[in-house]
This record gives sequence, structure tokens and C-alpha cells, in this order.
Amino acid sequence: MATLTIRLPDRLRRDLERLSKERHRPAGEIVRDSLQRYLAIERFRALREKALPFAEAQGLLVDEDVFKTVS
Repeated sequence: MATLTIRLPDRLRRDLERLSKERHRPAGEIVRDSLQRYLAIERFRALREKALPFAEAQGLLVDEDVFKTVS
């Protein structure tokens, strides 16, 4: 596992420490989980952006259109 050093504004650091104590989880674990979620969302957004022109060409304009098609 690699180590990454980041700088946090004081308020964000305090919020992280408070959450860490409330959840009884190490701050590093919370940061790793948060970063994993963020990266997954960004990958999804990138894929969605690539697929959007193809979906629109098929008449899939909103989420409900997709649900109707796959249901």
C-alpha cells in the first residue's frame, strides 16, 4: 500500500476527526472509502458521457426511457 500526504483546511480536518470518533473508524479509512466512491462516480460519469450520444440516437433521453427498455 502506498502513502499519500494531503493538506486539508483546518475545518475539514476537524470534521474528519469528529466523524472518525463518531464512527469509531480511522480517519485514513474514511478518506480511502470516500476517495473510492468519488473515483467510481467519476468513472460512471465519464462512461455515461461517452454513451449518451448512442443512447440519444436510440431515443433514450431520460432514465425512465432506459428503465422501460430494460424492463
